[in-house]
Amino acid sequence: MKMKCDLYNLGRVAYEPCWEWQKELVVQRQQEAIPDTLLLVEHPPTYTLGKGGDDNNLLADPRVLKEIGAQFVRIDRGGDITFHGPSQLVAYPIIKLRDHKLDVHAYLRDLEEVTIQTCAEYGLEAVRVEGMTGVWVNGAKIAAIGVRLSRWVSMHGIAINLNTDLNYFKYIVPCGIASKPVTSLKELLGKEIDEKEFAKKFVKQFEKIFSLKCELKSNESVPPQLAVVE
Repeated sequence: MKMKCDLYNLGRVAYEPCWEWQKELVVQRQQEAIPDTLLLVEHPPTYTLGKGGDDNNLLADPRVLKEIGAQFVRIDRGGDITFHGPSQLVAYPIIKLRDHKLDVHAYLRDLEEVTIQTCAEYGLEAVRVEGMTGVWVNGAKIAAIGVRLSRWVSMHGIAINLNTDLNYFKYIVPCGIASKPVTSLKELLGKEIDEKEFAKKFVKQFEKIFSLKCELKSNESVPPQLAVVE
């Protein structure tokens, strides 16, 4: 029997309040106050730099960031710099790995597999690249992954480019990898994709890979600082 997973589809919310709520959910999950939880979100243009990341991989100064309407946030996940923005699917699993595989590398591979299988539903052959974290199609990165574990409960997660404006990636060295371009489903398929449909397919694969049954929760229980933004 599959374990329960609370699912929140939050829409476009500011990055930092969402990060703070993740921290609260991690504590609640550690205390068994909530089941495993999956947050699906979209953020306004935001560049995040993981601990141990290289500041030089942000190529834009504060003036340029202001011009393009983006913010820069230093955060506590692994990995280097990445972009979160409109028309991405960003998924934050708050799951207790003691109930799954007690192995961070296996967890990362499972997150990759969810994306690989979802892309396959669009006829795309998405793959891993040896020695790197993330998912690639035709040599270009379509999904970036960065996580943090606290007492074996996960936070942060994966950002998948759907109809994303790839111009935002010109202002960083994505994930610190200068030799690999970035792509999106829109670029690969040559057309806009239905983002809600992709999210449903992603959840289906997430349930399959992690042996969970997601139950959509009302956003009425979401903290008020997570109000939808434009």
